[in-house]
Amino acid sequence: MHLNLNTKNSDIIANCNYFVTKIGVIRHHYEHDYKNHQPGMQKQEFLNIVIPIKDKLYRMAKRILISHDEAEDAVQEVFMKLWSGREKIKNYSKPEAFAMTMTKNYCLDRLKSKQATNLTIVHQNYKSNDARTEDQVEARDGVGMVFEIMKQLPEQQRIILQLRDVEEYEYSEIAEIMEMNETAIRVNLSRARKLVREELIKKYNYGLTKN
Repeated sequence: MHLNLNTKNSDIIANCNYFVTKIGVIRHHYEHDYKNHQPGMQKQEFLNIVIPIKDKLYRMAKRILISHDEAEDAVQEVFMKLWSGREKIKNYSKPEAFAMTMTKNYCLDRLKSKQATNLTIVHQNYKSNDARTEDQVEARDGVGMVFEIMKQLPEQQRIILQLRDVEEYEYSEIAEIMEMNETAIRVNLSRARKLVREELIKKYNYGLTKN
């Protein structure tokens, strides 16, 4: 079973003005690079790498953090971290996998921190009006129902399902991002799909019974 859930969050970082401003601030701290005529990775070169994957980073962040606003903040923070370590990006054959791994780890740390401070109630209610509107629209069709079910999956299974069935990553790429072997990825994906399928059947049968 392959869930075809391709979606795009067109509202994610509608423009890069804020980000470019932040880069300017960081660049000030790296003035010695320019004074010594060793500029390293330039801003445009960096943006050419990260902008094409920003939507994927956002969807990963939102799948973990749920909140629209927190997901955007997380992506912004990851962008800043990537810029600070921009020279390392050149050492990776797959910068996208590196960025996705960083996003995953950052969001999981944020989630653990929230749980530790007993903010899960705030977490559930911390949705913007746009996010609530989006949820209402999605709830009208099967895709929205699947996304709601995915939120209830165990953390690891939820991320793997997102990477495979939504982002359409290869198993080898998911293994790299999740820092797991491919066998474990396939097992978790199979379990996640089974749970989603079972919940869909329950909801469908409930709808028939109710009607």
